[in-house]
Amino acid sequence: MGRLIVVSNRIAPVEEGTAPQGGLAVAVLAALKEAGGVWLGWSGKLLDAPGGAPKLKRAGSLTYAMLDLAQADFDLYYNGHANSTLWPIFHYRIQLAHYSRAAEDGYRRVNAQFADALLPLLRPGDRIWVHDYQLIPLGRLLRDRGVTAPIGFFLHTPFPTPEVLRTLPTHEVLLQDLAAYDVVGLHTTRDRDALLAAWHRGWRETPDGRIEIGGRRIVVESFPISIETEEIAADAPAAWNMRSAHRLRDSLVGRDLIIGVDRLDYSKGLPRRFEAFRTLLERWPDRRGRVSFMQIAPPTRGEVADYQEIRHQLESLAGSINGEFADIDWVPLRYLNKSVPRKTLLGFYRSARVGLVTPMRDGMNLVAKEYVAAQDPEDPGVLVLSEFAGAAEELDAALIVNPFDVERVAEALERALTMPVEERRDRHASMMRVLRANDIGHWRRRFLAALEGAA
Repeated sequence: MGRLIVVSNRIAPVEEGTAPQGGLAVAVLAALKEAGGVWLGWSGKLLDAPGGAPKLKRAGSLTYAMLDLAQADFDLYYNGHANSTLWPIFHYRIQLAHYSRAAEDGYRRVNAQFADALLPLLRPGDRIWVHDYQLIPLGRLLRDRGVTAPIGFFLHTPFPTPEVLRTLPTHEVLLQDLAAYDVVGLHTTRDRDALLAAWHRGWRETPDGRIEIGGRRIVVESFPISIETEEIAADAPAAWNMRSAHRLRDSLVGRDLIIGVDRLDYSKGLPRRFEAFRTLLERWPDRRGRVSFMQIAPPTRGEVADYQEIRHQLESLAGSINGEFADIDWVPLRYLNKSVPRKTLLGFYRSARVGLVTPMRDGMNLVAKEYVAAQDPEDPGVLVLSEFAGAAEELDAALIVNPFDVERVAEALERALTMPVEERRDRHASMMRVLRANDIGHWRRRFLAALEGAA
């Protein structure tokens, strides 16, 4: 078995003796430590001109390769085509997509820089694992440069249906890019079916279950990403006893807590979520003064106009709801537009009677899984989950809702708040069985086994 080469937009270098933050970093670092290898990604530095060869930092058998980018290229590649074109289309928000040839040229130019930076680092026997929508063209660019090593790609977003994908003027080129990989991994069977439908009649399934397209045989499969289930379940009781969690519960004064945790992004359905909470208070007046909703939404991509707009919309909604329903000793909606440390979040999850996860479209949504894993199995909270989150394909014991139906979401909140403990335990146990069977390690091993099979 050769080395593993991981390529992603950003890398997460971890200092010796500290723990990696986030499931992807945990999975990638575990794989790299097992096999040895290289993690290539943008350094986070922007220059006036392209930075040339990546800077290397070695840690045991692992090499971090950090690539500097030019500011102008980054704006076109990341803020432009990746996040103003692909992101909204992949999340079914085609009215928010802004396409330009210049931005796509910049996107492909930066992908070419990644390919050129990777070439000198490769050795015979290496396997390459490329991550996410920012780097879709990379596999074909490496093939064009003569790389014959097995190359896998994992998409961390949803994949749109053909009708939505066709709104991208160069969707046929993107489909050709994906066909250059040996393994294409997606979160759900729904995403896999959408990709195969987009390839239309250009493929056939082979007897070994692979897809033959363009004269190549590739694996196209759903690999639902997950979390460090046992670690979260083990850490949650201590997090529940942290000072921050005590402060939160003291402030509630015995009231039930509904919690939402999301990046500030239009795909997360936050305005409708706020409206669902308003509807709960309108239809069930006895909930007033007895339940609080805390939404944590750290800002992201603040330079993009669509993200500025949703921030203003949420601030206005929060003010309106609190203005209508607040009392002298009760603020119904707590809106935190800032990041909260991950361990602190575990204590908050365990303190919440309801986890409210209602994206309009999401590749997976690991908050849903973290909320479940952090619960006290003897007195667990209830997960209210959008049917359009990838996690709904696995966590079917949650209360599954259509986030476009505000009244139905409010009804699910009321049901969650009144659910008997026996039913809560049964639902929680069912979801924990899924999370233990498919944790982040299982996800990593499944994908790498498919990539090894391609070798």
